[in-house]
Amino acid sequence: MPLRKCTGGGRLEAMRLWNDRRLRLSLTGLGGQYLLALLAVGVFSVNTGNNLLYLVFALMLGLFLVSGILSRRALQNLKVVGLEEGNLFARVRGGLRLLLQDAGHGRIRGLELHLVMEDGIVEPSFLDSASRTGETLVVLHARAGHRGWIRVRTLEFRTRFPFGLIEKSRFVPLDQAVLVLPHPRTPPAQPASWRGEGQRTLPQEGSSSPEGARPLRMGDAPGRVHWKRTAQRSQPWVRTFEEERPMGLHLRLDLAAWAPGRPFERELEHLSGAVLQARLQKRDASLELHGVQGIREVHGHTACWRALALAQAAGMAESAMAPQLV
Repeated sequence: MPLRKCTGGGRLEAMRLWNDRRLRLSLTGLGGQYLLALLAVGVFSVNTGNNLLYLVFALMLGLFLVSGILSRRALQNLKVVGLEEGNLFARVRGGLRLLLQDAGHGRIRGLELHLVMEDGIVEPSFLDSASRTGETLVVLHARAGHRGWIRVRTLEFRTRFPFGLIEKSRFVPLDQAVLVLPHPRTPPAQPASWRGEGQRTLPQEGSSSPEGARPLRMGDAPGRVHWKRTAQRSQPWVRTFEEERPMGLHLRLDLAAWAPGRPFERELEHLSGAVLQARLQKRDASLELHGVQGIREVHGHTACWRALALAQAAGMAESAMAPQLV
């Protein structure tokens, strides 16, 4: 699901970078040791009046300032353009594609990207340098806890570039929703609610019944030569074969027959696994949903997954249907 476009000038954001409330500065362990050494050199240089110590102090202070300036530049001119969830399944490691507008023109970034998602874990990703084309694609691996819409709250750019003295983090609020598909559980034996949509005949290299002939192609086996057709056409022809394959898988889900709860979620996971098997077998898939608003049918693997992710049970629980004793 694409994010909304980011607004605001990148140059203005760069000018206010140090006053930005979304920017956090923290001193690393190495930076703390370096700062103590810098103060010690400064104290000794003042007490002794040694010009060499003054020079060392100035070089160390300059290195500290250069570290801050370069890391500041690493966070500049970087905006979020869009976010796509792809096929992200519940409780399964999947990918989130993050598109960044990068005006760095090859600048070294050295950024860690941390995405905060509700009821989910997103592994950090790394952006080493700016793209020269103006857009950069970063893939973050995520694991969501449940199906349906999940909010992605913030994106954090974190860097210790170039010397690791100060860690700078900048937070970009996203507050966007991504759709998580049902967990693809291995389906049981095919129930009555699943059916194939018929058969189709496909030309197939093999040893099934002969279907016809065609001209010889590079790589054809000599044993498949159609000698009669070759003699008639005065050029090599080979036999083709056919086999029967199911055209696709048709699934049916009656929402009124299920109550909210774990059994309904398990049924959705079985249907999701059946769609995944059909996709791996290069078979078509369709889903027929029966609800209070009528019958709706969707076609295609992604469309079936999204319909299952948004499905809501319309039946009543057994405890609610049981008669109440007064």
